[in-house]
Parts: sequence; structure tokens; C-alpha cells
Amino acid sequence: MSKLALFDTHTHFDVSDFDHDRESLAYQAKAVGVEKLILIGFTQDRFKTLIDTHHVLNALHNAPQSYLAPGLHPFYIEQHQEQHLADLEQILKTEHCVAIGEIGLDTFLKVHKQPELLQKQKQFFSAQIELATHYQRPILLHIRKSHADVLALLKKHHFQQGGIAHAFSGGVEEARAFIKLGFKIGITGQITNPQAKKLHAVVQAVGAEHLVLETDCPDMTPLCCQTSHEHRTRNTPVNLPYVLEGLAQSLNQDQCILAQLLWQNSLDALHLNA
Repeated sequence: MSKLALFDTHTHFDVSDFDHDRESLAYQAKAVGVEKLILIGFTQDRFKTLIDTHHVLNALHNAPQSYLAPGLHPFYIEQHQEQHLADLEQILKTEHCVAIGEIGLDTFLKVHKQPELLQKQKQFFSAQIELATHYQRPILLHIRKSHADVLALLKKHHFQQGGIAHAFSGGVEEARAFIKLGFKIGITGQITNPQAKKLHAVVQAVGAEHLVLETDCPDMTPLCCQTSHEHRTRNTPVNLPYVLEGLAQSLNQDQCILAQLLWQNSLDALHLNA
């Protein structure tokens, strides 16, 4: 396991999966080099827990520094109400938020391709792009089966703050299009899977200077951390060094040099100085 300085740019470390051992895992993550992590929002009813977890983590010694990125996730579009956008803006006014996320479009399920729900997704995505522009914050993008539509909306709004295209699942040309708009490409534990040929092709084509690391915990568990007798193995920030290792192998790069570049990429994507 690496002890290089690492930044987990996408976690759901606030969810109930971690309620019984979050503090212990935070200490373990710091011990293997995870210096910083982001807590990502997805529904309005989770905002309070998201914020509370953020403050609890930052009160711990020898744990990763937590950053806050509240947002309304497109997969849960049926739950979102107009008032939730006002609630999100209130958090942006009262808490230090490094980004808005995760936001975007998701047409993976047939129901979300229905015109009414897809239009609602686009409305909420647009509203959050406008909030990000107003508060000069980057955005953390969730994109499933909707890369062209997400790119079109970003261009329509002339979005200039950049951010991260989380858990990237598109092709090389789509990756280059997001990079051109100022986004870094988020790499998860999928990179540890030799069969993820599309992802390996993307990272090798665009190069390390456009990438950042993420666990997306509790999901996207690195292949080496999965066990054959479990259908779903909980992922944690402690596994981030395995993502670095998988990416280094894919790029045929030294882990130490790569980690330093990815660290700076993360700071740049989030408009952070250190």
C-alpha cells in the first residue's frame, strides 16, 4: 500500500454504510496516505447528515481533511423539488463548499429516458450550473448514457468553472471534449480491472495531467478488494492507494511521480491552493 499524499475526490463517506466504523476508517485512510477527501451530496434529505459528517471528520486528529460538495443527483430526480434548490443555495451561503456535486444527467434506466423526467433532470442540472457560476464553484459531474447532452448544456451555459467528470465512462473523444471545457477525468477502482478496456484507452490517450483519483465509496470497489463469495463488497477511502496502483500500471508510470501530479490536478480542479 502506498503512503504517498492522495486526494479522494469523490466519496459518499457520510452514508449509513459507514456509521459503525467511520472514525476508524478515517484514521486508516490517513495512515495509507489519504490526506484529503470530498463528501458529495445527492438528495436534499441527506444534506444535514452530509454537513454533520463533514464537521465530525474535520474535528478528528490524524484523519483526512474533509471538503464539502452538496448537490442534487440526477438519478434521484423523482425526489427533487424546487425548494431543494433553495436549500442547496443556503448551504452554499453558510458552509464552505469547494464544489457542487454530484450533478448531471443519467439515462441509464429506461424510466429516466421518458421526456418529462429527462426534462426535469435538465432543468435541475441547469439550475445547479447557474448556482455554480454565481458562487464561482466547480462542479462534480455524474454522467451515465448522456455525455453529449451534458456537454451541450455546459456549452449552452458557457460554464467556466470546470470541475471533475466523475467515474468517467465515456470514450476518448468525449474525454477530450470535457477536458477542453476545463474538467479533469475522475478515475475509480474500475481502473484495476484489465477488462475495462474503454477506460484504459481513455487514460492512456489523454494522459495523467488530466486525471484525478476517487473511490466513489461505498461503491466501485477495486478488483483486488473484492471477494468471490460477496456480490457487493463495501468500498472505503482506505482503498484509494489501489486506484493509484492500477492507474500507474495502466499508464506505465512511477507511482510516486504520478501521485504528485494527481495531487496537483485535484487542487487545480477544485480551485484549492493546498
